[in-house]
Parts: sequence; C-alpha cells; structure tokens
Amino acid sequence: MSNSNNIIILVARILLAFMFIFAGFGKLTDPAGTAGMIAGAGMPAATLLTYLAGAFEFVTGVCVLIGFQIRIVGWLLAAFCVFTGIVFHLGTVNVPDFPAAANGWINGLNFVNFLKNITLAGAYVMLATNGAGVYSVDARRGAYAAA
Repeated sequence: MSNSNNIIILVARILLAFMFIFAGFGKLTDPAGTAGMIAGAGMPAATLLTYLAGAFEFVTGVCVLIGFQIRIVGWLLAAFCVFTGIVFHLGTVNVPDFPAAANGWINGLNFVNFLKNITLAGAYVMLATNGAGVYSVDARRGAYAAA
C-alpha cells in the first residue's frame, strides 16, 4: 500500500475517533441528557447504561485514534452504530409542550442521526476489514497486514 494511502487511513482514523472520544467523555462527565434519552427509550438502569456507553465510546474512540485492535474495535463500533441508530434515532420523537413544527424539525434531525449512524457503521466495517494502516499501534505490534 502506498504511503499516501496510509496517510489517508491515518486521517480517516483521526476523524472517525473524534466523535466517539468526544461523545464518550461527555457521557462520563455529564450523564443526565443521555440517561434521559435511554430512559425515554424504555431501557432500564439508564444511568448505568450511560456510563457503560460512555466508557465504551471513549475507549474504542482512543483505540481507533491510535490504531489498536482495529479489526475487533471496528466490528464493535459498526454494531454499536447500527444498534443505537435503530433504537434511538429511527423512531418518532414527541416532546410534550413543543409546537408541532418543532417536533417535526426534531424528527428530521433524529432521522439524519439514524443515517449518520448507518453511514459510520460502513466506515467502521471498512476499518475492520482493511486494518489500521502502517501508522498504528497494530502495525508496531506486527498485527497489521494490508488487506
């Protein structure tokens, strides 16, 4: 694989890691909003699930950033994106006491988040199948082989 392709893989990993590091840190430091969304989806132990999701997102985001265990982490994040997309972003949102137009706008944004999650799942499958590239911990460990 050419050096420029490996640089592109590195840049892609940085971009793909940013969202999960940022989101995971947010859930760990201020869990209330996410816990409310989890509870609103009818799931039990919303605060615990928020902390677990935050830890998962933060740790896997760092793994993507540094290119560690990317084949495993890529599949885990792809599954996570599909799951959260379906459970939290595919349904209709109705905020009590909001005007109908506002709820319609929120539903439009929610569907965009569903599409974002499905699209990200594809990117993580690509990382899982192609590896982290030569600029990664996996490569330093001898665990990277170009697909």
